[in-house]
Amino acid sequence: MDSIVRAALTYWFLYFVLRVLGRRSLQQSTGFEWILIFLLGGVSIQAIVTDDRSLTNAWLVVMTIALTHVGATFLERKVSKLGARMEGTPVPIVEHGVWHVERLSALRILEQDVMAAARQRGLERFDQIDSAIVERNGAVSIVPKKDG
Repeated sequence: MDSIVRAALTYWFLYFVLRVLGRRSLQQSTGFEWILIFLLGGVSIQAIVTDDRSLTNAWLVVMTIALTHVGATFLERKVSKLGARMEGTPVPIVEHGVWHVERLSALRILEQDVMAAARQRGLERFDQIDSAIVERNGAVSIVPKKDG
């Protein structure tokens, strides 16, 4: 029973920590961020399983984390304000060709990340971008300026 409580508490603690760290998508993650993710997981699993390394305990922990995640996503869908709070909302970082530097800073996203997303859309220069939005999953969506 102790492992179940530890797993649920660790899920919510890691969820909170990852929300504080920001919303970079996995595509934009650097090597340092991958190291952070693996270290968080490695340290957390030690706290969850303690000395009980049995198969039964492992299954209980996996099921607890899975069911906690299912419960969290259920709450996100049922309570719209909670969903927006847990997963965030899209944030415009470029509007009508103007940077929102304070939003970039708050999201810990660099202008280079936005330009990388623009290049993936075939845009080479900033003046070709009408708007850019950081989506809930951390991906950057680019809307090019219309010709004419």
